[in-house]
Amino acid sequence: MEVGNLLSLEQTRCGTRVTSKKRALQLLGELLAADQDSEVAKAVFEGLTLRERLGSTGLGRGVALPHSRSADIDQPRAALLRLETAIDFDAADGQPVDLLFALLVPEHSNDEHLRILSRLAEMFRDQALCNRLRDCGGDADLFQTFTGWSPASDGS
Repeated sequence: MEVGNLLSLEQTRCGTRVTSKKRALQLLGELLAADQDSEVAKAVFEGLTLRERLGSTGLGRGVALPHSRSADIDQPRAALLRLETAIDFDAADGQPVDLLFALLVPEHSNDEHLRILSRLAEMFRDQALCNRLRDCGGDADLFQTFTGWSPASDGS
């Protein structure tokens, strides 16, 4: 599955104002469960929070990939935030995070989950992509920049 196909414009937010890791995870949970009831959104938030307790999903260089599983979905889904101001996310390099890509996969989706995370790590290692995402001026621009990425696009 192509990672860009997981994301929709409705689950993309540019210039979001949050002041804590908890609030960022709550917002991501709401976006990931936007077509579900509030109990599912709460469960997604709890899943993201539990995963963070195992170890931060902050990759470094201002990027985090929060992820979880859910019995309430049958297809992987994603949400992307570019924060107005970076927040502490307990990243390995100690740097605050301003780019968050959240992934939610079906409960029994092991191999696909790992393939998607691997692809996301590859994308977010591309510093040119991260710079372009940080320069975006709105939700649509952020969405198009992310979904338009290809490994050869920058020669990185």
